[in-house]
Amino acid sequence: MDGGRRLLRHSMQIRHVDAGSCNGCEAEIAALLNPVYDAQRHGLDVVASPRHADVLTVSGPVSRQMAGALRRTYDAVGSPRVVVAVGDCAAGMCPFAGSYAAGTGVSGVVPVDRRIPGCPPSPAEILRHLRALMAGTESESADA
Repeated sequence: MDGGRRLLRHSMQIRHVDAGSCNGCEAEIAALLNPVYDAQRHGLDVVASPRHADVLTVSGPVSRQMAGALRRTYDAVGSPRVVVAVGDCAAGMCPFAGSYAAGTGVSGVVPVDRRIPGCPPSPAEILRHLRALMAGTESESADA
Protein backbone atom coordinates (compact mmCIF):
# COMPACT_ATOMS: atom_id res chain seq x y z
CA MET A 1 0.00 0.00 0.00
CA ASP A 2 2.94 2.41 0.39
CA GLY A 3 3.16 2.85 -3.38
CA GLY A 4 -0.54 3.66 -3.36
CA ARG A 5 -0.06 6.25 -0.65
CA ARG A 6 2.54 8.10 -2.70
CA LEU A 7 0.13 8.24 -5.63
CA LEU A 8 -2.69 9.64 -3.47
CA ARG A 9 -0.87 12.70 -2.16
CA HIS A 10 -2.79 15.26 -4.24
CA SER A 11 -6.04 13.61 -5.25
CA MET A 12 -8.05 10.51 -4.63
CA GLN A 13 -10.57 8.98 -7.01
CA ILE A 14 -13.04 6.83 -5.08
CA ARG A 15 -15.35 4.08 -6.31
CA HIS A 16 -17.91 3.07 -3.71
CA VAL A 17 -19.63 -0.31 -3.48
CA ASP A 18 -22.72 -0.88 -1.36
CA ALA A 19 -22.34 -4.57 -0.52
CA GLY A 20 -25.68 -5.03 1.21
CA SER A 21 -25.80 -2.26 3.79
CA CYS A 22 -28.80 -0.55 5.37
CA ASN A 23 -27.78 2.63 3.45
CA GLY A 24 -26.78 4.53 6.58
CA CYS A 25 -23.14 4.59 5.48
CA GLU A 26 -24.14 5.57 1.93
CA ALA A 27 -26.00 8.61 3.26
CA GLU A 28 -22.90 9.68 5.19
CA ILE A 29 -20.63 9.09 2.18
CA ALA A 30 -22.99 11.11 -0.03
CA ALA A 31 -22.83 13.94 2.51
CA LEU A 32 -19.09 14.22 1.81
CA LEU A 33 -19.95 15.91 -1.48
CA ASN A 34 -22.33 18.51 -0.04
CA PRO A 35 -21.22 22.11 0.63
CA VAL A 36 -20.66 21.45 4.35
CA TYR A 37 -17.93 18.83 3.90
CA ASP A 38 -16.99 19.63 0.28
CA ALA A 39 -14.64 16.67 -0.14
CA GLN A 40 -13.69 17.84 -3.62
CA ARG A 41 -11.78 20.80 -2.21
CA HIS A 42 -9.57 18.23 -0.46
CA GLY A 43 -8.92 16.40 -3.75
CA LEU A 44 -11.46 13.62 -3.12
CA ASP A 45 -13.92 12.69 -5.84
CA VAL A 46 -16.31 9.80 -6.41
CA VAL A 47 -16.05 8.18 -9.84
CA ALA A 48 -18.52 5.98 -11.71
CA SER A 49 -16.05 3.42 -13.02
CA PRO A 50 -13.68 1.27 -10.98
CA ARG A 51 -11.16 1.68 -13.80
CA HIS A 52 -10.87 5.36 -12.88
CA ALA A 53 -10.49 4.72 -9.14
CA ASP A 54 -7.50 4.67 -6.81
CA VAL A 55 -9.54 3.76 -3.75
CA LEU A 56 -12.40 1.32 -3.31
CA THR A 57 -14.71 2.12 -0.40
CA VAL A 58 -17.11 -0.61 0.64
CA SER A 59 -20.04 -0.56 3.04
CA GLY A 60 -22.24 -3.38 4.25
CA PRO A 61 -21.61 -6.90 5.49
CA VAL A 62 -21.05 -8.19 1.91
CA SER A 63 -24.16 -10.21 1.29
CA ARG A 64 -23.86 -13.50 -0.55
CA GLN A 65 -25.32 -11.85 -3.65
CA MET A 66 -22.75 -9.02 -3.59
CA ALA A 67 -19.56 -11.02 -2.95
CA GLY A 68 -18.94 -11.75 -6.65
CA ALA A 69 -19.71 -8.19 -7.72
CA LEU A 70 -17.34 -6.82 -5.07
CA ARG A 71 -14.56 -9.15 -6.24
CA ARG A 72 -15.07 -8.11 -9.89
CA THR A 73 -15.05 -4.43 -8.92
CA TYR A 74 -11.85 -4.94 -6.89
CA ASP A 75 -10.21 -6.66 -9.87
CA ALA A 76 -11.21 -3.75 -12.17
CA VAL A 77 -9.51 -1.13 -9.98
CA GLY A 78 -5.97 -0.51 -11.21
CA SER A 79 -2.91 -1.25 -9.12
CA PRO A 80 -1.84 -0.08 -6.67
CA ARG A 81 -5.25 0.05 -5.06
CA VAL A 82 -6.48 0.78 -1.58
CA VAL A 83 -9.60 -0.76 -0.02
CA VAL A 84 -11.43 1.05 2.78
CA ALA A 85 -14.15 -0.72 4.78
CA VAL A 86 -16.66 1.96 5.83
CA GLY A 87 -18.76 1.21 8.90
CA ASP A 88 -19.05 -1.60 11.39
CA CYS A 89 -20.80 -4.01 8.99
CA ALA A 90 -18.01 -3.73 6.43
CA ALA A 91 -15.48 -4.35 9.19
CA GLY A 92 -17.25 -7.63 10.04
CA MET A 93 -18.97 -6.38 13.21
CA CYS A 94 -22.50 -6.49 11.80
CA PRO A 95 -25.16 -7.97 14.09
CA PHE A 96 -26.04 -10.30 11.21
CA ALA A 97 -22.46 -11.44 10.53
CA GLY A 98 -22.27 -15.13 9.80
CA SER A 99 -25.96 -15.46 8.99
CA TYR A 100 -27.17 -17.14 5.84
CA ALA A 101 -27.52 -13.89 3.86
CA ALA A 102 -24.77 -11.73 5.38
CA GLY A 103 -21.10 -12.46 5.17
CA THR A 104 -18.34 -11.63 7.61
CA GLY A 105 -17.30 -8.29 6.16
CA VAL A 106 -15.18 -7.00 3.32
CA SER A 107 -11.96 -8.74 4.38
CA GLY A 108 -13.63 -12.09 3.73
CA VAL A 109 -13.79 -11.21 0.00
CA VAL A 110 -10.97 -8.72 -0.73
CA PRO A 111 -7.97 -7.45 1.27
CA VAL A 112 -8.75 -4.39 3.42
CA ASP A 113 -6.19 -1.63 3.96
CA ARG A 114 -8.18 0.61 6.32
CA ARG A 115 -11.30 0.35 8.44
CA ILE A 116 -13.51 3.28 9.43
CA PRO A 117 -15.58 2.25 12.47
CA GLY A 118 -19.06 3.48 13.27
CA CYS A 119 -22.70 2.68 12.68
CA PRO A 120 -22.62 4.75 10.61
CA PRO A 121 -19.42 6.78 10.80
CA SER A 122 -20.02 10.52 10.46
CA PRO A 123 -19.02 12.31 7.27
CA ALA A 124 -16.39 14.20 9.29
CA GLU A 125 -14.90 10.88 10.47
CA ILE A 126 -14.90 9.41 6.96
CA LEU A 127 -13.25 12.57 5.62
CA ARG A 128 -10.65 12.48 8.40
CA HIS A 129 -9.68 8.92 7.53
CA LEU A 130 -9.54 9.56 3.79
CA ARG A 131 -7.42 12.69 4.27
CA ALA A 132 -5.06 10.74 6.56
CA LEU A 133 -4.82 8.10 3.85
CA MET A 134 -3.94 10.79 1.29
CA ALA A 135 -1.32 12.26 3.60
CA GLY A 136 0.19 8.85 4.26
CA THR A 137 -0.42 9.11 7.99
CA GLU A 138 -2.22 6.73 10.26
CA SER A 139 -5.49 7.77 11.78
CA GLU A 140 -6.01 7.18 15.51
CA SER A 141 -8.72 4.56 15.10
CA ALA A 142 -7.64 3.11 11.74
CA ASP A 143 -6.19 -0.32 11.47
CA ALA A 144 -4.79 -1.99 8.42
